[in-house]
Amino acid sequence: MIALKKLRELTLTAATSAERPLHLSAASGLVCLAATMYVIADDELHLGIFSTTDDGPGRLVRLFDGVLPEEKAARKRQKPDLEALTFLPAFEDFHHGALLVVGSGSGPNRRRGALLGLDPLGRISGEPRSLDLSAMLVPLAAAFAEVNVEGAVVAGDELCLFQRGNKQHADNAIIRYRLAEVVEVVTGRRTDVLRSVKIGRLDLGHVEGVPLCFTDATALPGGDMVFSAVAEDTDDAFNDGACVGAAIGIVGNDGRLRFVRRLDRPYKIEGIHAELDGNRLDLLVVTDADDPDIAAALYAATIAI
Repeated sequence: MIALKKLRELTLTAATSAERPLHLSAASGLVCLAATMYVIADDELHLGIFSTTDDGPGRLVRLFDGVLPEEKAARKRQKPDLEALTFLPAFEDFHHGALLVVGSGSGPNRRRGALLGLDPLGRISGEPRSLDLSAMLVPLAAAFAEVNVEGAVVAGDELCLFQRGNKQHADNAIIRYRLAEVVEVVTGRRTDVLRSVKIGRLDLGHVEGVPLCFTDATALPGGDMVFSAVAEDTDDAFNDGACVGAAIGIVGNDGRLRFVRRLDRPYKIEGIHAELDGNRLDLLVVTDADDPDIAAALYAATIAI
């Protein structure tokens, strides 16, 4: 089993309102670039920015206008449910690449996204662009009983979205799009429906009768992808449930499952970053506490592959 080491909690220099805590509580996606760590939270309208070299508080960058309700049920209904975050390599006016934020697609208000340009050091450059990702996400309703995108990865000339299943519909899948067509969508040049190149379904196993389901993914050199998964005892893409197990695995760019390894404790990991050093895989993961009063945390692990 994989043992995680806690590094820090995701505290903030300033909250989004007087009622909100000084931390992120629902971390749902992670990208590390040089000295900067970017984290999205599925119950915020902001992107969290933290240092990878110290454990000082992070700051927030607003992605969308508006204010979300403080009451938990109302907030869940109205939030854009930002679940996937990935780095897009350089294209057009984004000479140093960009961050792409993707909503889960599990409802009409959850098909939004954002695009953030970067400078040569991997820092945010310019204002975020709000995106309507319906062209990518709406067609998925024909393939899945419940759309629930939890991860996004650029692998070669494709963008891969990771669909998360649940107890009732254990339908984990990787949805592939041509990256050039995705760029047309995020730059606003294309608004018509974007069809996937391929959908590959995967069975990740079960813990106590609950299926392990994707929560995030990140790319390795060569195209393989490292993913996180949890066994959450819930029957749909909307309601939370008890996390009875968690795992990390690798799927090849050919769509074949390399391995799935359980964590020694049922951490609800929802964001993952990985770096390969020979046969050693160094991991960073962030957690979703499912409680606004509990801070999301950053953990590390090293595994042999």
